[in-house]
Amino acid sequence: MSDDRQSAVTEMMRVLEVQRQTHIKEGAPSAERRIEWIDRAIGLLVDNSQQIADSLREDFGHRSVHASLLTDVSGSIAPLKHAKAHLKSWMRGEKRAVQPALLGLFGARARVEYQPKGVVGIISPWNFPVNLTFAPLAGVFAAGNRAMIKPSEFTPRTSDLMARMIRSAYSEAECAVFTGGPDVGQAFAGLPFDHLLFTGATTIAYHVMRAAAEHLVPTTLELGGKSPVIVSNTADMALTAKRVMFGKTLNAGQICLAPDYVMVPEGKQDQFASAATAAVSAMFPTLKDNPDYTSVINQRHYDRLMGYLKDAEEKGARLYEINPAKEDFRQQPHHKIPPTLVFDATDDMKIMQDEIFGPLLPVKTYGAIEEAITYVNDHARPLGLYYFGDHGPEQNKVLTRTTSGGVSVNDVISHVMMEDLPFGGIGPSGMGSYHGLDGFRAFSHTKAVFSQSKRDITAMLRPPYGAKIQNLVAGQIKR
Repeated sequence: MSDDRQSAVTEMMRVLEVQRQTHIKEGAPSAERRIEWIDRAIGLLVDNSQQIADSLREDFGHRSVHASLLTDVSGSIAPLKHAKAHLKSWMRGEKRAVQPALLGLFGARARVEYQPKGVVGIISPWNFPVNLTFAPLAGVFAAGNRAMIKPSEFTPRTSDLMARMIRSAYSEAECAVFTGGPDVGQAFAGLPFDHLLFTGATTIAYHVMRAAAEHLVPTTLELGGKSPVIVSNTADMALTAKRVMFGKTLNAGQICLAPDYVMVPEGKQDQFASAATAAVSAMFPTLKDNPDYTSVINQRHYDRLMGYLKDAEEKGARLYEINPAKEDFRQQPHHKIPPTLVFDATDDMKIMQDEIFGPLLPVKTYGAIEEAITYVNDHARPLGLYYFGDHGPEQNKVLTRTTSGGVSVNDVISHVMMEDLPFGGIGPSGMGSYHGLDGFRAFSHTKAVFSQSKRDITAMLRPPYGAKIQNLVAGQIKR
């Protein structure tokens, strides 16, 4: 282990111990204390909103300032305010039924209490680094926990800004940020937290979960996958294309829930292409120097995406670039890629094997709806699934016969903005969920509490056994 990594591990372990011992000493914080923690987070986002947008723009080469204010600032404040408004009701214990009921008649009681776990680790990604740090803090703080955060090294300016922001508002016993490269991230994942939340690529999740397993740390994994769009014959194609292409161009498609491929009825490829072109042209009359159109994060990911297009074309796919002003992207200061539809994509192409995470969109066709359902079910379960159409029975068939983390009907991505809905994946797209009440419970220990009656009504359960216990047992062992 290098000296730098050893130093980072030592410092992280020191802060973890400070947070844990403070939590043990002070006990579960009051609702007022939790609200104060949340208010500080909201204040940081409000006071630093422009600096956040500027740092993201610089980290991406170019990122839409307005999109950053929408997704990373406003999109982080909303869950914090939701948690603040509801945490007192979430904190209340729940009465549960006593069995056998006779115990309840004599005064026995059963209840569930939600107890802070202690110290929660958060590993946040580069695509929405502020949102995917502060939105989880809503649930972490509402549940009464302390937090340690490892943001991505791919957005160093934003990560450094968040470290300064957190340092200015919280003591290290409450919340702390640790910046650094993969070595620091690997060491962070192996710390003995009371819970660990990782948001990122499925390929990295294997390593994170393996590291967390060393200390049996409960883990929530928010990953991704190839989220499909199924377009029905009954769908309004113009409206469908507007919503799909907005989701595909927002943050240049660098979203875990971005539509990854579209399935349209046979014979409707050209109609979708025309509608998609109109939708993109209305949003982005130009692309190359348009401040609203975000670039790919770095050269590595740019090369990866261009490699997908090259591989697909070599294997027989037809590329349909949506470039309203016919601009030349061969020379540019950033890593912008025009939205590109990929027709006739097959499963031997890399673009149909990996999560795309960019403004490229394969378009496939299907005959009967069962064909589309079968294709989805033959592949890894995705984080999101999107159905466009007005046919109720068909919609119900798609939703009941496919499995995904979440669903938006007649839209894409939007279910993640519903704070009262859980957000999470299944299988390769994730493990566990959070947001709203589900986030509070994910970061809480659900403690069962049983209070026995003072009357000694369980005497028959103790030896020496006789006829009474025999009759009791016989009464229970039956169909």
